[in-house]
Amino acid sequence: MDLTLALVIGVVVVALAFDYTNGFHDAANAIATSVSTRALTPRAALFMAAAMNFLGAHLGTQVAATVGKGIIDAPSGSHGLVIVGSGLIGAIVWNLITWYFGLPSSSSHALIGGLVGSALASSSAVHWDGVVEKVVIPMILSPVIGFTLAAIIMIAILWGFRHSQPAKTNRGFRHAQTVSAAAMALGHGLQDAQKTMGVIFLALVVGGFQQDGDPIPQWVILSAATAISLGTYAGGWRIMRTLGRRIIALTPPQGFAAETAAATVLYTAAIGFGAPISTTHTITSAIMGVGATKRLSAVRWGVAGNIVTGWILTIPAAALVAALSYYALHWMVE
Repeated sequence: MDLTLALVIGVVVVALAFDYTNGFHDAANAIATSVSTRALTPRAALFMAAAMNFLGAHLGTQVAATVGKGIIDAPSGSHGLVIVGSGLIGAIVWNLITWYFGLPSSSSHALIGGLVGSALASSSAVHWDGVVEKVVIPMILSPVIGFTLAAIIMIAILWGFRHSQPAKTNRGFRHAQTVSAAAMALGHGLQDAQKTMGVIFLALVVGGFQQDGDPIPQWVILSAATAISLGTYAGGWRIMRTLGRRIIALTPPQGFAAETAAATVLYTAAIGFGAPISTTHTITSAIMGVGATKRLSAVRWGVAGNIVTGWILTIPAAALVAALSYYALHWMVE
């Protein structure tokens, strides 16, 4: 086995490992609100989320194209594969750090930061216009839109059900949350599984096994879908507690509003713009949005501030780890 093929296999394995960590790191995004309102049991919610993640991964490849072709230009051969592998290591390390501390940071931005960091360390080209247009602008807009849309949906629910009995309304929205949580999980698969597909495709192009214009192979789609689904089913209980209870004590109508708003933003970004936005940012801001309709003090802004700090640190921190990984791997492999 030559070095290039060995590196391609190694990068694919590391990419699927990242996909798995993405699944258990971001499982909370889809189900924390449903579990905290007791609309679903934790195990049933995880099973549903894993199944919908798998299905969502098969619904498109626009985001994968952005990640695979629109972020960096890695040189062909072993050097390019070291760059891609280093980017993945940076993303995985940051995922594990934030998971350990229960911070719902973005796996998507960890991956983008990792790729950019390893590219800069290797003096490879970074498509800064693509990073700004497809990553930075959506990173800023998606939480704002998620917050606003969730608040609007929540206000509409409060107005529409203002004469209803609270107990009956909560029961109805617990059932509705099954649908909204499934929609959120489908959007997570549509967004996050595609990011791993894009990195694997990038590795195949760099290794000379695919051409830029080729469609993403079916085995890549299937393996990425499977890895993220298995990771989701493994669960991310630390982050689930943060999203489900520490930001605000959610009611079923609030959970439904937050999930519906977040799912809408995810579908629009993926299908309409091919933008790899963060499911974490979107659902967290949506939860804040529904909380703010009750009263601003209902949101635990100290916890929210810690989460936003994690968001800000994600890209540079993952980039730093990726750059250090590149120097180590470059020294060992080349």
